[in-house]
Amino acid sequence: MAVKQVVQVGDPVLRKKCEPITEFDEKLWAILDDMRDTVKAENGAGLAAPQIGLSMRMAVVDVEEGYFEFINPVIHSVKGEQEGWEGCLSVRGKSGIVNRPMKVRISYFDRYGERKTLQAKGFFARAICHEFDHLDGVLYIDKASHLEEEK
Repeated sequence: MAVKQVVQVGDPVLRKKCEPITEFDEKLWAILDDMRDTVKAENGAGLAAPQIGLSMRMAVVDVEEGYFEFINPVIHSVKGEQEGWEGCLSVRGKSGIVNRPMKVRISYFDRYGERKTLQAKGFFARAICHEFDHLDGVLYIDKASHLEEEK
């Protein structure tokens, strides 16, 4: 597998609504493996396909609760709210305060095309919402109430 270059803000792929995935095959698995290698090499909490130049509805999240692959994800419900600092591998050198749900309930497909559901809270929910926004062409800087250059 391979570490991919992370696309930076300004690249049009980051602003496109991604296409649903219909083929659950070895090509998809290779992309997911590359995404895992890339998010780990970048020491990130998550990575969406557009961040490696692919307009596909999938993202990975790597947090305390574990490593997750989300294909064609849907957020079904949100509860509460949390405000906190976020950064992004595609927006180097900045961070911002973003308001997100405290809890989310989602459905998605795994790499084999099996439908799954999940409930997440806290930072896990924040990471999910951040990555899923990428699938609709939304960056955290679009939602941030405050942005700062990182020192």
